[in-house]
Amino acid sequence: MIIAEIVIVAVIALIVLLTVVRSVRIIPQARARNVERLGRYRKTLEPGLNFIVPFVDRVKPLIDLREQVVSFNGQPVITEDNLVVQIDTVLFFQVTDPRAADYEIVNYIQAIEQITATMLRSVIGSMDLEQTLTSRDKINTLLRGVLDDASGRWGIRVTRVEIKAIDPPKSVKDAMEKQMRAEREKRAAILTAEGARQSQILTAEGDKQSKILRAEGDKQAAILRAEGEAQAISQVFESIHRNDPDPKLLAYQYLQTLPQLAAGAGNTFWVIPSEVTTALKAVTSAFTGGGGSETETAPGVQGVIPRLGPAEIGRPRDNGGAVPPPAQQALALEEAASQEAASQEAGSEEAAPEEAPPQGAGPEQEAALGAGGTLPGSLNGSSGEDR
Repeated sequence: MIIAEIVIVAVIALIVLLTVVRSVRIIPQARARNVERLGRYRKTLEPGLNFIVPFVDRVKPLIDLREQVVSFNGQPVITEDNLVVQIDTVLFFQVTDPRAADYEIVNYIQAIEQITATMLRSVIGSMDLEQTLTSRDKINTLLRGVLDDASGRWGIRVTRVEIKAIDPPKSVKDAMEKQMRAEREKRAAILTAEGARQSQILTAEGDKQSKILRAEGDKQAAILRAEGEAQAISQVFESIHRNDPDPKLLAYQYLQTLPQLAAGAGNTFWVIPSEVTTALKAVTSAFTGGGGSETETAPGVQGVIPRLGPAEIGRPRDNGGAVPPPAQQALALEEAASQEAASQEAGSEEAAPEEAPPQGAGPEQEAALGAGGTLPGSLNGSSGEDR
């Protein structure tokens, strides 16, 4: 009797416990469950502790209310230029109405995948391949708007649609790679040409600036050099006129230029101006007591004598040093001129006019003839015309 009572109490306790367990439902946060009573929708259980009628209400599977991510791989789409591309998309959605998501559509994940593929073909079909590859943001916006409108009655909100990859055919990939390679080579060639152009421009600018600066420097140097020479000449001129030099000193200075006239390595003959012969006459007169001829030579008369080496001009003779070198040269020239005149007078009457010096010739003409030179026609008694 006692055992029967214990069994009855245990069964009743088990029934009560089972009833309590089936009447209580705990729903996690961001989840929802629909309740059907006798096959009809009764309510949606909110997160937390919920009570239902056991053995009468049936609780359906848990629905996740958080944002979910679904990836759809390999959707074949034909573009406007009849190229088949494989497009991978990523869809972000969230269940906003658990009742509609449970009763309005059988499988909302599959429904979203199919409607995504359909709308993707519709959007990509109006674009060519180039636009498809460069207009991802536009495609994402269009797909999101269409999917959000279509899935709204299912209690689903599409938050974001992203195209993960667009894979054109292999032949198109090869052509695109060649085009990209050609574009890169073109840009590289352009950049190289621009660099060479800039380098040449900068080099030319540098050469221009350097030439300008060099020319400015040469100009300033020439100006300073000319100013220095002008000052030197001015000082010499003022010094000469201030000291009033003697004509003998000037004649001696004339003779000092003879080695410079004969200094050229390629000279076979050299021209002595008439001023030099006049200077010789003045020096001869100074050192011999005025033994020269009184006849004046016309200014501007020049004589041509053989070239004397620099070592011969101004070299002292073996006469004991009684006469300075310039005077000795003048005497030698006069002796040579007198001998040449005597030989020309004894010559033939058909000889050239320059066989004898003219009457009254000065020391410079005699010096020129004595040295083996020739005289102009005006000094040989002619009227200044050529022979």
